[in-house]
Amino acid sequence: MTSSISVADTRTAQGPGPHAVLLDLDGTLVDTEGIWWAAETEVFADLGHVLDEVHRDVVVGGPMARSVGHLMSVTGTTATLAELTVAINSRFERLIEHGAPLMPGAHRLLTELSAHGVPTALVSASHRRTIDAMLRSLGSEHFDLTVAGDEVTRTKPHPEPYLTAAARLGAHPADCVVVEDTLTGVASAEAAGCMVVAVPSLVPIDPAPGRTVVSSLEELSVPFLRSLRTRIH
Repeated sequence: MTSSISVADTRTAQGPGPHAVLLDLDGTLVDTEGIWWAAETEVFADLGHVLDEVHRDVVVGGPMARSVGHLMSVTGTTATLAELTVAINSRFERLIEHGAPLMPGAHRLLTELSAHGVPTALVSASHRRTIDAMLRSLGSEHFDLTVAGDEVTRTKPHPEPYLTAAARLGAHPADCVVVEDTLTGVASAEAAGCMVVAVPSLVPIDPAPGRTVVSSLEELSVPFLRSLRTRIH
């Protein structure tokens, strides 16, 4: 995705604060965690397996390989990881054909970041096709770039996705704020050396050095994000 405003121009114009804001997708900007579970449930049902709700918290929010690997283990399915990944991604895309629900405050935050010229990246463990499908709801114009899980060698919780986004934006990771909803994503961002705002979705996340926890994106604003260095340090 491209922007009409250059990263170099916006950085000098934005004043003190983060040089870039890097945002997770599922569960952070878009309320898709339940949709992913529905897609997984339907695909495994087609194979004759009923997924117990007890596994939902284990698989939601994690990388596809880990999530599907867990479900393969508990069901004993003979389908391969590659086959299941394709089937689940395809089912998910069908489920969001008519749009995906945004998290409260997501549209307002993205619009505000764009209005203030803050370089912004979408960093997701989801595959490129899935991200592009959800950008129809989010608006690709809000992002200077997007990083998909199948475009990096190692996905979250490894720091590579966030290091990649920061490098492509020309920003030092320590000058970037990451917004995440899961412990997996927080671990990735912190390993990359970024400041973190956690907006927990399914599993509680505790405050920690370099990490601020809020209950909703509605609490976030450009002034809030610009104040994080003072709050954290």
